[in-house]
Amino acid sequence: MTVAVPATGGPRAYVVADLGGTTLRIGRISPGADAPESVRRTTTEGLHRYRELPAQELQGMVVEQLGRELEAYLGSPEGAGASAVGVAFAGPMTKDGTVLAGPTLWGGSAEPLPIAGILTRRLGVPVVVANDITAAAWRYASAERDPFCLITVSSGIGHKVFRNGEVLVSDSGHGGEIGHWRVDPGADALPCECGGRGHLGGMASGRGVLLAARRAAEAAPESFRRCALAGPAGGDPARITNEDLARAVRTGDAFATQVLRDCLVPLALAVNCIFTAIGVRRYLFIGGFAVAVGPRFVSLLGEELTKLGCFGLAEEEIPGMLALGAADDDHGLIGMARMLTETLAVGAGTGGGV
Repeated sequence: MTVAVPATGGPRAYVVADLGGTTLRIGRISPGADAPESVRRTTTEGLHRYRELPAQELQGMVVEQLGRELEAYLGSPEGAGASAVGVAFAGPMTKDGTVLAGPTLWGGSAEPLPIAGILTRRLGVPVVVANDITAAAWRYASAERDPFCLITVSSGIGHKVFRNGEVLVSDSGHGGEIGHWRVDPGADALPCECGGRGHLGGMASGRGVLLAARRAAEAAPESFRRCALAGPAGGDPARITNEDLARAVRTGDAFATQVLRDCLVPLALAVNCIFTAIGVRRYLFIGGFAVAVGPRFVSLLGEELTKLGCFGLAEEEIPGMLALGAADDDHGLIGMARMLTETLAVGAGTGGGV
């Protein structure tokens, strides 16, 4: 869908939102700015809070919350006068802005969601919607001279490859969903929030690593009681949190480090596959869990990737392909603003994006 671009009588500003499985962020940002302003954060009214509800009902709740919060922001002093709205959405979508799935938002199967059209009609301003990792990739596009792969490790796992000025995703929304690559074909493989089993996101995301830590603590109670996780959790594996786990890995705790290392093996396989398939040699990692663990995340991943080997590369070349992105949660907001600038600069924007 094509939307009109309003005339501007002064400096432009955008209202940008990043809808994730755990948190909805909304802020204001000027084109070219390095950071958003007046960011509001609220818990997403979806699967993270209401796991007992069916997917279709959760989808309706998520959409209503997004529309309501954007309306409120546009009506506030912080959002007044915004020339456009950009939304980074956690789910695969078509080029026209129809969301095909929301694994971390509403879980299982629900109707395709024409979110770009819904928001354009409700808000009355130009709206561009893109997959959240597509948007985040735009944050790094100007700084990265060579093709790169952006991978987020948070509630789930997603990726996008940026090359020659564009994200490599089909118009129908296929591609960029490495989190749903099945790495464990067993019938009893861990479930994924999309309804499948054995997917990378269910095993190596923040939620996947947390589940692995709790299971490891139950399986080896003596080792657990001696590790750094036992104190914060009060000796109860069910009380381990992602924050506890990240802190323990940062301080070098052997138990927590081994849990993470085991979970990083399938992620190393995914990086290996992408490299072997298309030759990308730059991998940036963002997302709440990866950033919380910090440099240890990429160093441990680099060790596992080096063990696997990358065809055509010497061992010493492999760890240098991996790096952390910026240590904040503004990737989708900043990237969405830069994507808006590119989209609206040509005189019209699409109501969608992948």
